[in-house]
Amino acid sequence: MQDAADTRMVSGFDQVYFSAGDGLKLAARDYGRGRVGTEKHHTVVCLPGLTRNSADFHYLARILSQSEVAPRRVVCFDYRGRGLSAWDKEKANYNIQTETDDLLAGCAALGVKHAAFIGTSRGALIIHVLAAVRPGIMSAAILNDAGPVVEGAGLARIMAYHDRMTAAKSLYELAQKLKSMQGAAFPALTDADWNDLAEASFEEKDGEISAKFDPALIEILRSVDLNIPLPTLWPQFEGLRNIPLLTIHGENSSLLLKETVEEMSKRHPSMQMFTAPGQGHAPILHIGGLPKVIASFLNDTEKPRKR
Repeated sequence: MQDAADTRMVSGFDQVYFSAGDGLKLAARDYGRGRVGTEKHHTVVCLPGLTRNSADFHYLARILSQSEVAPRRVVCFDYRGRGLSAWDKEKANYNIQTETDDLLAGCAALGVKHAAFIGTSRGALIIHVLAAVRPGIMSAAILNDAGPVVEGAGLARIMAYHDRMTAAKSLYELAQKLKSMQGAAFPALTDADWNDLAEASFEEKDGEISAKFDPALIEILRSVDLNIPLPTLWPQFEGLRNIPLLTIHGENSSLLLKETVEEMSKRHPSMQMFTAPGQGHAPILHIGGLPKVIASFLNDTEKPRKR
């Protein structure tokens, strides 16, 4: 049996747990904790998409935490009902406000007082809420393919994608289904990338595929009336005006449109923007030169600002 130190050597992270305000057991991966040099650089907090989990950031977290130039502690959270976090019997608690509260509880439990936040899709929306309720905790923010306006067409595609996942008989078949459905929007991905996507949020047991998330999340998504324009988060986005911001936009995204990114740039003139070529919603952050873009942005935020 491996001890914690041996496990970290293999995986690159410590698996940690903490309690939400209501007592639910929640999980996170903690990369680079205690490594010499990380104390000189801002911690990075990673927030996944709707049904995704901390595994999505594994390769990026290893790159950032093991950097020889600027090693960083990287904490990747599993929301309630995802990954290794407990499922909630009260399904109404699967909402962005509760998940923001859980995030703050996790940061407090793990001693994260100030950090750069990276949010993919739903994680980016949580960053918007965080900007409204606790902007001081953020040294910088990276929005991965989500902004103040969420397109209904993009949500519809997410629902269609999940409806077809249950038919797969193996992780390999699941990866191929992912590729067949989303390959046109993600020509940059290799077969290995599709396998990683499948394995991060699904597992194979006794010849059956099961999700690493509470299916109630999909039912909640289906309850959204896409015939009615979705609420926007422009007021919350205003809370990011004084925070260094990078928006990553998938070249073929259906959830974050170019017009929204242009309006974001107008309202946050210092916002940096990077279009991930050959990727849709949401870009995988450890391919296509994105780790270098992210590391460069994080390093720049630590330089003294010109007056």
